[in-house]
Amino acid sequence: MGARRRPPPWDVATARRHLAARDRRLAALIERVGDVPFEITPTTSLFAALTESIVYQQLNGKAAATIHGRLLAQFRPRRHPTPADVLDADDATLRACGLSGAKAAALRDLAARTADRSLPTLRALSACEDSEVHRAVTVVRGIGPWTADMLLMFRLGRPDILPVGDYGVQQGAQRLYRLPALPNAERLGSIAEPWRPYRTLGAWYMWRVLDLADAP
Repeated sequence: MGARRRPPPWDVATARRHLAARDRRLAALIERVGDVPFEITPTTSLFAALTESIVYQQLNGKAAATIHGRLLAQFRPRRHPTPADVLDADDATLRACGLSGAKAAALRDLAARTADRSLPTLRALSACEDSEVHRAVTVVRGIGPWTADMLLMFRLGRPDILPVGDYGVQQGAQRLYRLPALPNAERLGSIAEPWRPYRTLGAWYMWRVLDLADAP
């Protein structure tokens, strides 16, 4: 969407020092990864942010970016479609962008809830507790805990989010802590307990484990 990334509203260096002091395996990982910046992508529109999240669900980044680009192009010259644009578009138009029937239905539900103002504004959500954000956005069809976690981490910049349902975080934890199987929510929560109040950054480092594993 062309949004400029920026540091989160909490001090990343302080968070790194905290994680390294509380978890020796994570300390070694942080040293190996080096000074890779953790950044968020702010947005002024909850509708735009959740639209992108719906498109990206269960797809690799390249495929999702292509579909998202087609969706934005469909409604040019607007930078982003409005809820009315989505509600007025027929199924063939949305499917032509590459959206599945389920995702098209989810976008319509998001658009309807935004249009009738039953969904809070981003400004209102910014003042809510993490659990309240979860409850507010998961009423939308196709929006589950994972999408709410991504919104909290990378849009609202919350410091202590642990996306226990994220496959990449589970994989990273399995490799870093040499677990015989992917950790369930309870096991992952136990591993991440020392990371508080910076579990967002700890989870981000679990993704970096996979980056290192895939590197030549």
